[in-house]
Amino acid sequence: MFADRAKIYVRSGKGGDGHVSFRREKYVPNGGPDGGDGGSGGNVYFVVDEGLNTLTDFRHIRKYCAGNGAEGGKRNCAGKNGEDIVIKVPAGTIIKEAESGKVIVDMSGDNRKVLLLKGGRGGSGNQHYATSKMQAPKYAQPGQPAMELDLLLELKVIADVGLVGFPNVGKSTLLSKVTNARPKIANYHFTTLNPNLGVVDLEDAKGFVIADIPGLIEGASEGIGLGHEFLRHIERTKVIVHIVDAASTEGRDPVEDIYAINRELEAYNPEIATRPQIIAANKIDMIWEDDDPTARIRAEFEPKGIPVYPISAISGKGVRELLYAVQNKLDGLSSEPVIFEQEYVPGEYQTVTNEPFTVAYDAENDEYVVEGPRIEKMLSYTNLESEKGFLFFQNFLKEQGILKELEGLGIQEGDTVRMYGLSFDYYK
Repeated sequence: MFADRAKIYVRSGKGGDGHVSFRREKYVPNGGPDGGDGGSGGNVYFVVDEGLNTLTDFRHIRKYCAGNGAEGGKRNCAGKNGEDIVIKVPAGTIIKEAESGKVIVDMSGDNRKVLLLKGGRGGSGNQHYATSKMQAPKYAQPGQPAMELDLLLELKVIADVGLVGFPNVGKSTLLSKVTNARPKIANYHFTTLNPNLGVVDLEDAKGFVIADIPGLIEGASEGIGLGHEFLRHIERTKVIVHIVDAASTEGRDPVEDIYAINRELEAYNPEIATRPQIIAANKIDMIWEDDDPTARIRAEFEPKGIPVYPISAISGKGVRELLYAVQNKLDGLSSEPVIFEQEYVPGEYQTVTNEPFTVAYDAENDEYVVEGPRIEKMLSYTNLESEKGFLFFQNFLKEQGILKELEGLGIQEGDTVRMYGLSFDYYK
C-alpha cells in the first residue's frame, strides 16, 4: 500500500554538562579550576533521497533521536559532541508540527538538506567562572536541554499537471500512453491505489510532469473512500485535466461527473478549484451513435472558459492536441514550483529563558514560594553546599529582581523561602 503520511517523534541531543574539577599536581598546592566544557548535542537533519518515493519506512521506525553531548572532563578536557541523526525523505515531503498542523519545512525546490532541530549547547566547565574574588568556583554550567517534536510527514507529489476523474475513465491508460509510467491497468470499479507520475516529452516544447490522482469519488473531500489519502497530491499541480467517459460506457453522465469532481476539489481546498482546467473527453472510440456526446460537454463547459478535447487514450486519437493544449496553459503560468511556506519555527515556542518567574506568599505554610524555569535551571547547576556557590545564587536572585519582590511582599529576616523543594532562611 502506498504510504504518504507518517507521524514520528524526533529529538536532538542534550548538551553535555560542564565539569567541576581542580588541578591536583605535585608541587602545585593551589591548583586552579580545570573543569572542561560539555560536548554539544547532536542535530536532527532531514535530507531528500531521490531513491525514495513513499514514506513506508516510517511505519516501522517512529522515534529518531540524536546523540547527547558528553560531560566535560578534568584538565580542561571538553566532552565529545553527540552524533547527528540524518532522516531521509522523498522529494515533496512536507514536515509539519503534529499538534498544530503548521508547516515547518517543505522538502522541495532548493530544500535538499534542512537542519530541523539543533542540539543543546554544552555547558561551561568551572574554569570559566574563576575571578579574582572567586578563585575556586565549585559550580559549572549544565548543558542545554534537548529539543523534541512530534512531526507529521505528508508526501505531496511534485507534478505540473494533475489527472482527475472518476475510477475507470482512463486516467491510467492515458498516463501509460504519453509517459514512461507503467501503472497497473484493468477494469477496476474502485480505484488505482497509487498516485502515478510520468514525464511528457513534446517536440518543440518543454514538456511537463503529469500525475494520475486517484481516489476521487463523491464524498472524497469528507474522507469517503480514499479521498483524503490522495487529494493532497493535487495541491502542487498547476493545471487540472478532467478525464471523463464521454461514451458513458458504464452509464455515467460525463457532465455531472465533471461537476461532481469540481465540488470535491472546492470542498477540499477552494483555491484548487480556481486553477486552469482542461477536459479530456475520453473513449470516443466507443461512440457509435450519430449524436456526438462530446458536443454536449463542449456546450456546457467551453462558455465557462474550460476547453474540451475529445480523445481516445487507447488509440491515441486527439491525445497530441490535448498535450500541446496543456503545455500552452503551463507556458502562461509561473515556472516556479509550488512550495508551502513555513508556518512554525522549532524552538521559537519552546524557549523558557524569557518566561516570567513567580513570587508568592503561602499563608498556609507561612513561607514564600519562588518558582519559574530560570530558577529551576539555576538550581540544577549551582552547588549550594559551597559558600561561594550559595553567594553566586544569591547574586542571581538579586539581579533578577526576586529579592526585591520578596521584600515587596513583606518578607522579614528568618522567614522561609521555598524553591522547588529546597527551603532557605531569608537574611539580608
